[in-house]
Amino acid sequence: MNNLKFNSQKSMDFIAIGRLCIDLNANEINRPMEETMTFTKYLGGSPANIAVATSKLGIKTGFIGRVADDQMGRYIVNYLKTSNIDTSSVVTDKPGSVTGLAFTEIKSPTDCSILMYRDNVSDLNLEPNDVKEEYIKNAKAILISGTALAKSPSREAVFLALDYARKHDTIVFFDIDYRPYTWTSVEETSVYYNLAAEKCDVIVGTREEFDMMEMLTMKGNKDDHATAQKWFDFNAKIVVIKHGKEGSIAYTKEGEEITGAVFPVTPLKTFGAGDSYAGAFIYGLMQGWDIGRAMEFGAGSAAIVVSSHSCSDAMPSTDQIQDFIDNYEK
Repeated sequence: MNNLKFNSQKSMDFIAIGRLCIDLNANEINRPMEETMTFTKYLGGSPANIAVATSKLGIKTGFIGRVADDQMGRYIVNYLKTSNIDTSSVVTDKPGSVTGLAFTEIKSPTDCSILMYRDNVSDLNLEPNDVKEEYIKNAKAILISGTALAKSPSREAVFLALDYARKHDTIVFFDIDYRPYTWTSVEETSVYYNLAAEKCDVIVGTREEFDMMEMLTMKGNKDDHATAQKWFDFNAKIVVIKHGKEGSIAYTKEGEEITGAVFPVTPLKTFGAGDSYAGAFIYGLMQGWDIGRAMEFGAGSAAIVVSSHSCSDAMPSTDQIQDFIDNYEK
């Protein structure tokens, strides 16, 4: 079952908050980055990719974030607008900051890595003043992503958004999105992730990400059920723990345990799976589907995106996902 209650009176469906950056994906695949000569530019950043995914699926989507005052920042805003994403809360940062870059290396379908340029990035300059109470009040749901918690003032902006969401009955999705290079220490990460997770309705992450969150309070725990149970004492209704190729398991506050479908494909790359999964999973939940069906939709979307060169550009439509699922066995 799906125990989330979305307020149908609200004008905006979904708002993502946080990282807006550029992906530069290697064109020469199956070789190390040292030998890669050309890259293709795409919109990047976990919450940005998820927003593109939900918008493509027909959900009325907005974004709260900061972009650099440069060509890359303008590219990002134009990309969002072309993707039918409301940019009224996307702020151009003061001159001096830069757009975060992610260079991807595709050595093989299973051996992929990302080289990040994250010094002095504009997305972490998001300020509490950028977060408008009315904007969140009018949304059925918001998504926060862990990287935005890594530095001030972005961290405070996210916590303010969480407070507005709780005050106005806006459902909160938390994509853990742990990127170690953005943080000072694992302890710092664990503390702020836990404080944020207490205010969220749906928490989605890999087993490794939950291990990181538990390193101070439940060190060594490998029991998914115990992990999920902790958050039901706060606001959580659904906790999804992902186990890579083994698929994902969703736990509900009512005690259900749902194993998600998996669609093994030969991937082109490994990144993008989590964002495409999250977008389609959120879509399903917002349609009122049961959790198992929403997870299946997420897995179908992820299988399509890992078979494609880009993340944002490859986000599929509802028909594409349904066709993939219907014809997978055939």
